[in-house]
Amino acid sequence: MVARPDFDPDLQALLADMPVPQLNAEVLAQVRQFATQPVEPLLDGRAVGRREITVPAPDGARILLSILRPTGTARTSPAPCVYWIHGGGMVMGDRYSQIDIPLEWLDLLGAVVISVDYRLAPEVGGTTLVDDCYHGLTWVAEHATELGIDPGRIVVAGASAGGGLAAGVTLMARDRGTPAIAAQVLIGPMLDHLNSTTSSRQYAGGPGVWTAEMNEFGWRCVLADLDGEVPAYVSPALADDLSGLPPTYVDAGSAEVFRDEAVDYATRIWAAGGHADLHVWAGGCNGFDALYPTAPLSAAARRIRSDWLARVLGAALVPA
Repeated sequence: MVARPDFDPDLQALLADMPVPQLNAEVLAQVRQFATQPVEPLLDGRAVGRREITVPAPDGARILLSILRPTGTARTSPAPCVYWIHGGGMVMGDRYSQIDIPLEWLDLLGAVVISVDYRLAPEVGGTTLVDDCYHGLTWVAEHATELGIDPGRIVVAGASAGGGLAAGVTLMARDRGTPAIAAQVLIGPMLDHLNSTTSSRQYAGGPGVWTAEMNEFGWRCVLADLDGEVPAYVSPALADDLSGLPPTYVDAGSAEVFRDEAVDYATRIWAAGGHADLHVWAGGCNGFDALYPTAPLSAAARRIRSDWLARVLGAALVPA
């Protein structure tokens, strides 16, 4: 067996009771039923207004956006915005998956949270997922005034598959010159379709939240429609040039498939002269701070991430 970092002891105890099947087309249909969550319990007790809208994709599809804004206090200036891209291996989940993470920024920073319901593989593939996310973001930037958000403080953030899509959207926005992105937050990001790093090999052949085998299945679903070269917008680890990116926060667990590709991405941003904060949480599994938000490791990861975002946005934390 390949040597690998152990899970954090608190997470190990919690993970012991989690059945995690291997992923295939048949299992995916079953798992999808449990990969979504109602948002109402998370909004209960929060002063949050919710609005659902759809925006058109170039192919005529409708992209659903959920807009969550703080309503407890009157603002005298436009709010920062977090554009949230959910995880789920690009094959499951919805706009409310892991939404408790950006809701903390709504509470702490007074940010408007806008979450995109991009289409999933294998029903669509290739660039469709990242294109959906980009077109949703473009609509948000174009309607910043009516949304009450500051177009100079739009943050693109995502977890796991959403982190990879956030990286792809940010590359796309840089190359196209619009919209302006103030920062990107990549949480345990799914960046590399090659699935060949040391950490991928370490977390293969056994149970886990997201294994190398599950990762291979997710990427196969996305890439099935592509002929020839895989675009860097789809697999951001392929990008030749990581210069000109906004301030970037990258984190991952030491005990997850995505560890090495996350570290490499931050390293290459530094090599290009960019700003990247990198945190590798010892013993963290994929999605640990979303699955177990009250675990001590999760609380630390969330706190450090929120502090960084507050500094980058130049926003004072809202007192509790």
